Amino acid sequence: MKKRIILLGGAGFIGHNLALKLKKKYDVFVVDSLQVNNIGEHSLKSSKNQNLYINLLNQRLDLLKQNNIPIQIVDARDYTLLTSFFNSIKPHIVVHLAAVAHAKKANKDPYSTIDHSMRTLENVLDIIRGRNIHLIYFSSSMVYGNFKKKKVTELDRCDPLGIYGTLKFSGEKLVQAYQQVFKSTYTIIRPSALYGPRCVSGRVGQVFIEKALKKENLEIEGDGNDALDFTYVDDLIQGINLVIDNPKAVNQIFNITYGNAAKIKVLADLVTSYFPKIKVSFKKRDVLMPERGTLSILKAKKELGYKPKFNLAKGIHEYISWYKSLNL
Repeated sequence: MKKRIILLGGAGFIGHNLALKLKKKYDVFVVDSLQVNNIGEHSLKSSKNQNLYINLLNQRLDLLKQNNIPIQIVDARDYTLLTSFFNSIKPHIVVHLAAVAHAKKANKDPYSTIDHSMRTLENVLDIIRGRNIHLIYFSSSMVYGNFKKKKVTELDRCDPLGIYGTLKFSGEKLVQAYQQVFKSTYTIIRPSALYGPRCVSGRVGQVFIEKALKKENLEIEGDGNDALDFTYVDDLIQGINLVIDNPKAVNQIFNITYGNAAKIKVLADLVTSYFPKIKVSFKKRDVLMPERGTLSILKAKKELGYKPKFNLAKGIHEYISWYKSLNL
C-alpha cells in the first residue's frame, strides 16, 4: 500500500510541482485555501499581469486534476476543519508549504503573514503530535540573515532580518520544540531564490523575464553585485523527493539549492542576451533584504545523494523557453 502524503499549500508554486513528482510513488493529497498568492488573491487585485497569473494558476489546478491528485479546499488556519481532514486521510507524511511566499510582501503586511504562516504551522504541529506522522517544514535561506562567509552551512548561526526570515526561523524552532517535547519527527528544508514555470510570486527571475517579454527595461536593486543561490524548481523537487521517507533525513536540516550563487547583474545579463534591446537600470537597495550568497549543499549531497542539474544559464534557458511557449 502506498504511503499517504498531505501537501499543505499544495496548489502553490512548489506544492503543485512536488505533487506531480510524488504521484507515481505515493498517494498525494493537496490542501489549499487557494487564497494566498493563488486564484483568490489574484482574482481580487488588479495588476498588469492579472490575466496571465490567473491563467497560470488555473494551469496548476488543471495539471493536478489531470493527474488525479485530489484538491481539498480548506483554510489551514481552521483547526477543526484541518483536524477532520487529517483524521479522514490518516497521512504518514505532511509537507508544510502554507505561507506568504515573498519577503517584501511580508514586511508590508506582517499580520497576514504571521496569520498564514504560524497559525497553519501551529495547527499542523498540534494535530500530528502523538501520531506517527513525519513533518517536512519549508523554511528559507532568509533565516541566515546577512551571510558572514562565502558558503553558509546548516550549522551556521541564524540571524534573520525582517518579518519573513524571522517567521521562518521561528517556525524552525517551534518544529524542533515539538520534537523535544512530543518526539514528533521532522525535516527542515532551506531553499533559496527559486525560479521556474508557473511561478507568480514576483521572484526576481520571473519579474525580469516578464518585463523583457513585454519589451520593458529591467531594474536592479542596488549595484547588481548582490548574489543569490538561484535554484531551478526541478532541482528543489529532486531534493525533497530524496528527503521523503529517508531515515537519514529524520530530525535534520538541509540546504536544498543549486549550491553556487550568481550576482543579480549576471542574471540580468543572461535575460538580456535573449532580448538584446532591453536595457538595465539601477535603483536604491532595500536595506531589509539580507546580503546573501551561496548555501553549502555538501550535507544534502553526502546524506541524500542530491545532485542539482540546473546551473543558472541552463535554468534561465528552460524558463524563457517555457514563457515563449505561452505566446504572450
